[in-house]
Order: sequence, then structure tokens, then C-alpha cells
Amino acid sequence: MVNPLPSPVSTSPMEKDHLHTFRTIDKCPSIGREKHTVVADMDGTLLRGRSSFPYFALVAFEVGGILRLLFLLLASPLAGVLYYFVSESAGIRVLVFATFAGMKVADIESVARAVLPKFYSTDLHCETWRVFSSCGKRCVLTANPRIMVEAFLKEFLGADLVLGTEISTYRGRATGFVLNPGIVVGNNKADALKKAFGADAPDIGLGDRKTDYPFMKLCKESYVVPAKPEVEPVSHDKLPKPIVFHDGRLVSKPTPLMALLTILWIPVGFVLACLRIAAGSLLPMPVVYYAFWALGVRGTPPPPAKKSTGQTGVIFICSHRTLLDPIFLSTALGRPIPAVTYSLSRLSEIISPIKTVRLTRDRVADANMIKKLLEQGDLVICPEGTTCREPFLLRFSALFAELTDQLVPVAMANRMSMFHGTTARGWKGMDPFYFFMNPSPAYEVTFLNKLPSELTCGAGKSSHEVANYIQRMIAASLSYECTTFTRKDKYRALAGNDGTVAEKTANAKKIMGC
Repeated sequence: MVNPLPSPVSTSPMEKDHLHTFRTIDKCPSIGREKHTVVADMDGTLLRGRSSFPYFALVAFEVGGILRLLFLLLASPLAGVLYYFVSESAGIRVLVFATFAGMKVADIESVARAVLPKFYSTDLHCETWRVFSSCGKRCVLTANPRIMVEAFLKEFLGADLVLGTEISTYRGRATGFVLNPGIVVGNNKADALKKAFGADAPDIGLGDRKTDYPFMKLCKESYVVPAKPEVEPVSHDKLPKPIVFHDGRLVSKPTPLMALLTILWIPVGFVLACLRIAAGSLLPMPVVYYAFWALGVRGTPPPPAKKSTGQTGVIFICSHRTLLDPIFLSTALGRPIPAVTYSLSRLSEIISPIKTVRLTRDRVADANMIKKLLEQGDLVICPEGTTCREPFLLRFSALFAELTDQLVPVAMANRMSMFHGTTARGWKGMDPFYFFMNPSPAYEVTFLNKLPSELTCGAGKSSHEVANYIQRMIAASLSYECTTFTRKDKYRALAGNDGTVAEKTANAKKIMGC
């Protein structure tokens, strides 16, 4: 069931009557259900939250931007009035129209695949999941548009069948209307269940309110999920598949209040971001930390000023959180350190306060380039090849270990409260702006001990052994988990490609960056 706006947790008299008819979810046994079929509602049942406004808002912002989010927010009071005083279907239709009208279907599917699973997974109801996950066949029956929820339910929760509202499309774009029989609520849920299962009634039906009761009555056993906001969500380690990669700009779930604050903050935040970027680009590196601090950016303070020892040729091996990693490392050292990168937008190159050198992913050419740079001084490399937001480290490319034994691991961590400073689907030129648009972003740079000579390639270790050892060092420092995922895995999961796009003027491929 879909609520256009957050609803109070009190239960209506009619619902209270049915609470006595249907047993509560905590009374449902989950042992020996391997051959059983479960059918569950989504909002308020599988999810703790009873409102789907935040998920519509995510689609609105990620596809349509701030103006579409504003339109949805302005339409939400009308949706609420219609939902509570006219019909649930009418209220939900307003949300669907305000969110989807004119959007490309491919863009909606992209957000459903890359953005929504992260937010859905943090709100799973523990009792419902206990029962749902114990059954051999799993079906979800929801008023939400199927296009929004199917990717998450099937890929991350193992759902076999998703029955939801179908949106109308024309030439690859959503019209904002829905197909017959309309919004899947009340009797429409019961009809959808009959059509999908025929005379073979599902074993368990799970719902949370009166519009779920028609389909619940068709199941052999039915259980209701009481509205208890204090219920703890399912922990990530109990999910059948961890969410390593996710996209989107918003850090927090956009409730109506959070959506309003985001809309009001963006103009102010953009001006603030421009000031912060200008300070980082124009001021001498030794004073950039203090300028950032004055402008609300927190980070690792630089060491006391001292004369250079003349030592050159050190490679700083960094975990990769955003494309700003080398800049904050330079800020922490109080001197600019050149960085090698697989790709960087032209805008990011222009505003960067440090030298950036593009790699080609041609092993021989890249090795020769890095050797020449090491002859000139120190260098920053992020061997993961792309960023990861979650507490995981991707597989380290081992090329750096073959080029020098002067290796210093660096653990990078950051904190963003409103906006993510990375993207796989959007324009990467905006990455630094979104990071600095946060009210008080923070970066922590931890320099680990220089790799002992006996653990380097010069002592007989293979480059892969060195790379894996440094990966484990950094992961232990950050309490992260090492993985074997690569850049290609990330882009296949989030963008539906392997991270390469064909050049328009040549046969070569351009590598998509962070």
C-alpha cells in the first residue's frame, strides 16, 4: 500500500476489528516454510515506513532535478487530501503523475536499479522479513508502480513475482497516467492475486491495513503487521545480497520536510560550493586547509611547516572515495602532489589545484608515464580505479607495485550529510560541486606506515601480493571489507555498461572515471 504522506501510527476502528480477525506477524512461524508461497504488501509490511513519498521524491530529483522535486512537493498536499478524504487511488494517481509525467522510461528504470535499493534496504521490517525470507516462493503485491520496485525486490530480496501498478507510456516516455485496472489497492489487489495464482491459493498473506484485507482473505494463512515505528530494521548482514554499489546524489531519504530543506538549501549550497572550490584552486596549498576550515569544510590538519628533505619518488596509495581524494591528501601534506587518474571531466581538470595526468589503461604506456612522473617527485594513485561509497574496498590494480618500492598507504574517509560527491550515471563535472554543497563536509586522511622493503617487489614479492597486502592494510585501518569487485562490476550494476564509451572521432575507447 502507498501513503502519499507520512501517516500517524494510530489504527482506525475498522482496522482494529481486523487486527482481532488476523493474527499479528509475530505469531507466524517461519520454520519449515521452504515449500510455501508468501504474498506480502510493501509499504508498512515489507518496509517499516507506511509512506512511499520519499521514493517518489528520489525518482523525481534524480531524473527531473530540483524543479521536478519542487513540483512533487507542491502536489503532495493535494495527494494527501485526496488519499484520506476521497480515495486512496486518487491520491496515489497524483503522486504518479507529478513524478513520472514526461520522464524517459529508461531513466526511471535506471534510478530503480541504481538508487532506490539502497534506501529500500535500510527500512526492511525485521518480523516481515523473517517470514518472507523463510518461504520458498515469494510474491509482492503493491500499489507502488512496478517499475519502481521490481529491481530491488527481485535482485536483493529474491522475490519471484512482483504485482504492482503499471504506468502508461508513449514512445519511451511515461505519460503520468496508469494502465487498467488502475492503482493496485483494495479489491484490485485481490483481483491481481486471483489472476496470478488462479485457484491455487498462496499459503501466507501479509498486510498492514484494511486495503490489504481483500487479498489476505484469499490466502490460507493471513497475518497483519501492526504499525510499530520502534521496530528495528533488518541489519545489512542479514540481507541475501549486500549493496556494495549505489548511485544518486541524495544522502538521506527525502521526507517532505527533508525535500523542502534540500530545495531551499541548493541555491545557498551552490554559492558556498563555488567559494570553497575557488579557495582550493586559487590559494597556496599550505593555507588551503585553513581556508576550508573557515568555510565549514573539516579535514586532517597539515603537519607543522618544515623544509623539504629532498626525498622524491614516493607513491601514495589511496583508497578512493571521491575524485577529491588527491586534493585533500595534498591539503593534509601542505604541498601539491600530482595525481594520475583514468579519466576526469574537463571542468574538474580546470578547477583542480593539483596537476592531474590521464592514464590510458595501456599497461606499458601507463607504466612509462608513471616512471617519468616519479622522477619528478611524489605521486598519488587510487588503484581501485573508481570510487565506492560503502565500507568496501574494490580490487587494487597491481601496476603501481612494479614501478617503485617507495609506497605509502593512505586511508581516505569522508562524511557528507546531504549530497554524494560521486556519480556513475550523471555528469561527473558536478561531483566536486555536490561534495562542497554539503553544509559541513569532512575528510579524514590517515597516513599508514611506509611499506617495509621486505614486502615490496624488490624483495621478491609479486605485484599482486603487494597490492593485496596494501588493500588489507587500508581496509583494516578503516574497518572496511576487501572485495574482488572492479570498476566494470560497478558500472554494470549502476549504469548497465562496463564503464567505457566509444569516442566520436576515433576507434579508441574513453574510460569513464570515478
